[in-house]
Amino acid sequence: MIFRQLFDRETCTYTYLLGDESSKEAVLIDPVLEQVDRDTQLLKNMGLNLTFCLNTHVHADHITGSGLLKGKWPGCKSVLGAEGNETAVSDVKVAEGETISFGSHKIEVLSTAGHTNGCHTFVVRDQGTIYIFTGDAVLVNGCGRTDFQQGSSRNLYNNIHTKVFTFPDDALIYPAHDYKGYTVTTVGQEKTFNPRLTKSVEEFIDIMANLNLPYPAKIDASLPANLVCGLQNLP
Repeated sequence: MIFRQLFDRETCTYTYLLGDESSKEAVLIDPVLEQVDRDTQLLKNMGLNLTFCLNTHVHADHITGSGLLKGKWPGCKSVLGAEGNETAVSDVKVAEGETISFGSHKIEVLSTAGHTNGCHTFVVRDQGTIYIFTGDAVLVNGCGRTDFQQGSSRNLYNNIHTKVFTFPDDALIYPAHDYKGYTVTTVGQEKTFNPRLTKSVEEFIDIMANLNLPYPAKIDASLPANLVCGLQNLP
């Protein structure tokens, strides 16, 4: 499997490119609007054809590049998880247990609501390695906030512990953001060292209730655009 981890410096967002070497079909997970030209050039340089743009959730800190990328790649479809995104618009909505294919590879879908009520995690297995794309649910040594977009600390804790943390300890976790320079973690590392997720559920709820974080600077522009999977019908 072709795998590339890409970074948007302004919002500290990771975008992931996954490709099939034989069919040349590719997907992007959490593309960023301002990085569409970069992503397009990389796909062309590698001879890949973009078939899906997957969004782990309706982001509040940046506008997804899904809409603009669809205009550059005819046949490409935008994807959101089904649960919690009933009022959002995308070409495809996938429920937990369903899969998305690119070439011979499959992306498994898990509903991991809590940061928002529409968060989903995508899982890929390749040659004995498990790649888990957690969006904002699990971050390196942290997790997503739960104080807007119908977030729930209890749901986040339960979904992480009953779903993400049931994978083998060496499964790789790739988050949607990192603000300290980390690029990847593992299930075992987060189960052992995560300063929030190693607490009891009641302690976790108390921690999350007292983060006192400012709202994302781009939330007013990002949410309306991301509810329709980015800018659409552009010339």
